[in-house]
Amino acid sequence: MSPISTTLAAVAAASLVACTVERAPAPPPPGSSAVSFDEAAWKPPAESDIPNDSMGTSIRRGLALLRFTPESLPKYVHSNVRCTSCHENDGLKATAVPLTGVHARFPKYNARSGKVITLADRVNFCMTRSLAGAALPADSREMNDMLAYLAFISRDVPMGRKLSAVDGLIPMKDTLPGDTLRGRQLYATTCALCHQADGAGKSPIPALWGPQSYSIAASMARAERAASFISHNMPQTAPGSLTPQNAFDLAAYINSHPRPDSPLKENDWPTGGAPRDVPYATKGHAAFNPPARLLPRVSTH
Repeated sequence: MSPISTTLAAVAAASLVACTVERAPAPPPPGSSAVSFDEAAWKPPAESDIPNDSMGTSIRRGLALLRFTPESLPKYVHSNVRCTSCHENDGLKATAVPLTGVHARFPKYNARSGKVITLADRVNFCMTRSLAGAALPADSREMNDMLAYLAFISRDVPMGRKLSAVDGLIPMKDTLPGDTLRGRQLYATTCALCHQADGAGKSPIPALWGPQSYSIAASMARAERAASFISHNMPQTAPGSLTPQNAFDLAAYINSHPRPDSPLKENDWPTGGAPRDVPYATKGHAAFNPPARLLPRVSTH
């Protein structure tokens, strides 16, 4: 065989080998995960699964902060509301604003603030709005402990994955007009035993209105959000026993009372698009059934 023929044969052989070699798979698109994840089979770890090491110590402290927020953070919490008042069963209850998987969903865009926020930012939204308090320093041990617990109950959930079955409050199928008179009667027979006739609660039962309650900018101050929580979780002795109309009537009555103000609330939804039941005015949105009078933030600590 001539040198030219030998060279051509070698090139042909190399080309044949190249055609038979598998190409490397394309990288997954941003925000996706190459790891398979079976959401139906996934369960958050239990408290008994917390490791007995330094990380476990931080996770346990974070869990304690969720359970005993006003007692543990008197400089920052100005109400008698605690994280587990809404995030029931240590953030694991599917119908009560669950926290499972939340660590995998941040950073993300937040329409209310009009910007991308971190999970620490989202924790502080709860601190300043739902707990009517002050923001925790992002680099504080307390914030790191809370984030450690949230990461623990999000274990094995791929980054960017939103758990469809347990994400936030369950939307109400219909938005019904609430009647405060009917709500008042229901409150007396269904809620006052725990939350007190004056709505002030008694630790660990949270206040529903007044200076120790959640602020006007909390999600619970919206009729539909409050109705969802009530419908699926209240009363504690018989959750799910109320009709949707009962839930909206109670939400209307409870949220008609004064509660702490929320500074700079008018800057929420800076590009517009506030939900119709937000009880204060924002860009392009008129206040929906605002309380007759807002109370100043008052701390008893």
